[in-house]
This record gives sequence, structure tokens and C-alpha cells, in this order.
Amino acid sequence: MGLTKTENFTEEQNELADIARVLAHPARIAIIQYILKIKQCIGGEIVEEIPLAQPTISRHLKELKNIGVIQGTVEGKSVCYCVDHNRWNDIKGVFNKFFETK
Repeated sequence: MGLTKTENFTEEQNELADIARVLAHPARIAIIQYILKIKQCIGGEIVEEIPLAQPTISRHLKELKNIGVIQGTVEGKSVCYCVDHNRWNDIKGVFNKFFETK
């Protein structure tokens, strides 16, 4: 099977696929759920909550940041992450539109 030719699909289809790909990992879901639950920016304490090594957590945070669902600010040597609620609502809208398709 060949590579997916994204130009053959709509912008909406590509966006939904990109978001779904990133959210398809349980660690990323756990990270988002944790950040939403504590309702504040967090940094290193993610490693204490999610049973993965720090470099692995960092890779997952990078993927979540790439789709815009989280944002990070640098504070000294640490990065503080929080959910970008505007983007989170956009993502919910993308999925709602998809699931409401008839």
C-alpha cells in the first residue's frame, strides 16, 4: 500500500485525521485528562502522575503541542503546560461535526 496522498482529501478530513492520530495514544489521553483535572499549568509533576519516563512524556507533550491542544511557557529551566481551551473547543467541534455527518 502506498503513502496517503493528503492532497486527495479535504482540509477538514486531513485535520480530523491529524487530531485523531495524536489522540490515539492512551498516554496522551491521560496527560490531557490530568491537565484538565488539576485546572492549572503543570511541568515536571506529569512524570509523577503518568507511569512513563520523562523523555517519553516529553515526546507526547510535543505531539499534543503540535496540534495546539496544549501550550507551554518557559519558566527558568522548566516548561509549564496547560490546555489551550480555545483549541480544545475547536477540536471538540471538529469531532462533533464528524459524528453528526449523515
